[in-house]
Amino acid sequence: MTANVLIKGGRIIDPSQSVDEISDLLVTNGVITEIKTSLDRPRNSEVFDAEGKIVCPGFIDLHCHLREPGEEYKETIETGTAAAAAGGFTTVCAMPNTVPAMDNQSVVEYVLKKAKETAQIRVLPIGCVTVGRKGKQLSEMSELAELGVIGFSDDGDPIEDSNIMRQALSYSAGLKLPIINHCEVPTLAHGASMNEGWVSNRLGLKGMPNSAEEIMVARDLSLAELTGGHIHIAHVSTMGTLNLIKAAKARGIRGTCEVTPHHLTLSETLVMGPTEDSFVPLSRDAYNTNAKVNPPLRNQSDVRSMVEGLQNGTIDVIATDHAPHNQVDKTTTFQDAAFGISVLETGFGSLMTLVDNGHIDVNTLIKKLTADPAKLLGMDIGSLKKGNSADITVFDPSETWIVNPQTFLSKGKNTPLEGTLLKGKIKATFFKGRKIY
Repeated sequence: MTANVLIKGGRIIDPSQSVDEISDLLVTNGVITEIKTSLDRPRNSEVFDAEGKIVCPGFIDLHCHLREPGEEYKETIETGTAAAAAGGFTTVCAMPNTVPAMDNQSVVEYVLKKAKETAQIRVLPIGCVTVGRKGKQLSEMSELAELGVIGFSDDGDPIEDSNIMRQALSYSAGLKLPIINHCEVPTLAHGASMNEGWVSNRLGLKGMPNSAEEIMVARDLSLAELTGGHIHIAHVSTMGTLNLIKAAKARGIRGTCEVTPHHLTLSETLVMGPTEDSFVPLSRDAYNTNAKVNPPLRNQSDVRSMVEGLQNGTIDVIATDHAPHNQVDKTTTFQDAAFGISVLETGFGSLMTLVDNGHIDVNTLIKKLTADPAKLLGMDIGSLKKGNSADITVFDPSETWIVNPQTFLSKGKNTPLEGTLLKGKIKATFFKGRKIY
């Protein structure tokens, strides 16, 4: 567990410095001290052989659920951050839908204390926009900002009241922190459990139309323009949403967004099991509750638009929306099952399919997981610059592996990727120079 390590012979990719070269990387006392070819091993240091592997800054996740306090049977800060480290992440931002919610000083302080005691990596809390995530009264946002929250969100409870959202954006503008909204018009999404389309019709399930997301995105961007606040759209999933964000950015509106690995790589047909033909009888794998997520997996056209949004820069970052659940939450009817996918340990492997298929290059993928989220946070992380904390991820881009949820470090085994062959394997994760995975 030394904080002095020489990582030898890897392909070092650091988008923050436009670095892409075969070199050695030296870490001393937990900070990066040198990147150079053929470095000699210092005394009292560990050597890590990275030949044939890629060495990059530790990944940053702007959106995950650690469930503590209140739902420790689903996940804890300790298990969630261990899973994150296994997935190559060295920083995670914890959503405030805890029990009680992170809407006051005592709960945020509790999370920070537990993270200091048990977390494998850096945990940055996100505060609530409103008291109890009820959408009625603003939280003490200034007090939460002083504690170090990196933004404000009511997470799965969209801020339905437009005047409350206007006030939140105005107030947060002075704090220089974003409002992160789950954009969904509740009246359009009520009772829906998957995407609205031919698959939902085939399965007899109520579907959620794209407009449920897009109408609220349009409202929030308009209010951001009015107030000068920063709106960050969580887990974008539709082509219409990306068109709205692209147009808003062209007008100078402070609007940013994120996309998840599953909305980049999976579509609504996964809910139906292996059958992708409306005329073929359904298999026993239909109504796959592990594919139930909010926003729902969309159609192939929307999936393609998400990849294009990464390519053209409309999408700012990739975030996991890691949502662990226990078996009871998912072993039920599709309508009654909980929304969410456990993503931290599979996210990178699924994203590497985009690289393997030529849809994006590995440098762009790393940038969207490191330098770009660090820029949004305004923090000096996500980079291998000399003097920075040695938060480092090493992966083998060619190694294949089969997803087995029973080996997850997360308590959440809820993944629709069970049994899937993925290419691209995290080999080591260093946090402040210490090899934690």
